[in-house]
Amino acid sequence: MKILGISGSSRDPEISGVFKLVKTVLEASEVDYELVSLRGKNIAGCIACLGCVKDHVCKVQDDMTALREKIVEADAYVIGAPNLYSGVNALTRALLERLYQFRHQEGDILWGKLAVAVGAGGTSGQLCCDEIERFMGYNFIETVARVSGQGAASCFTCGYGETCRVGVPIMLYGEGVKITDDMIPDVARQPDVMAAAQRAGKLLGQRLSEGYDRSEVTAKMQGMMMEKFKSST
Repeated sequence: MKILGISGSSRDPEISGVFKLVKTVLEASEVDYELVSLRGKNIAGCIACLGCVKDHVCKVQDDMTALREKIVEADAYVIGAPNLYSGVNALTRALLERLYQFRHQEGDILWGKLAVAVGAGGTSGQLCCDEIERFMGYNFIETVARVSGQGAASCFTCGYGETCRVGVPIMLYGEGVKITDDMIPDVARQPDVMAAAQRAGKLLGQRLSEGYDRSEVTAKMQGMMMEKFKSST
C-alpha cells in the first residue's frame, strides 16, 4: 500500500507552502509514501493527439513519462498546487491534463482510488482544491479531504513589495508598509491549516488501512460525474 504525494509548486521545497502541506498530509497518514516535487521538471500539457487511446500510454516524451509508473502503482494521491490567477499553476495543470491517457475504453487503471487535494495561495488555496478535485472526478478518483492554506505571495519577496501599488503588501497593510518576516504568510504558522492537513492524512490512511472497495468508490464517482454532466447540458 502506497501513497504518491505530488507538490506542484515551482518554489524550493524549503519555502513552499504547498510542499509543506502535502508532506504533512503524507506523514499523518502513517502509510508508506513517496513525495515528488514538480520543481524543475518539464511536463507539457495534453496536445490531444489521441496517441494514448489504444494503450493508455501518453506519447509525449518528457518528465511525465517517468512519473506515469508511480501514478499507476500508487493506491492514493496527495496532490497540491499553488494558486496563480485564481487556479492551479501551469505545471500542475499540465500534469492533471496528462491524466487523460488513462480515460479511454473503460480504462480502469485509476478508477476507485483515493486522493487529498491541497492548495495554497496569497489569500486561499480553495480554488486549487476545486480544480484538483474536478480532475480526480474525471478519473473516478474520490477526493476524501481538502486542505487549503494561505501561502506567501511573491510580492513579499520580489524586492518592490513596499512600494508597488498593485502588490499584496500595500493592498493588505496600506502605504508605507515595511515588510517583516512575521507578516509573510507561512502555512507552518497557521495552526488550523496544519491541523486540517493532519486530519486529512489520518483519514486517508484510515480509508486505505480499512481495505475500502475500489469498485464501490468507482460506482459512486461514476454516478456523481454523470449527474454533473447532466446538469451541464
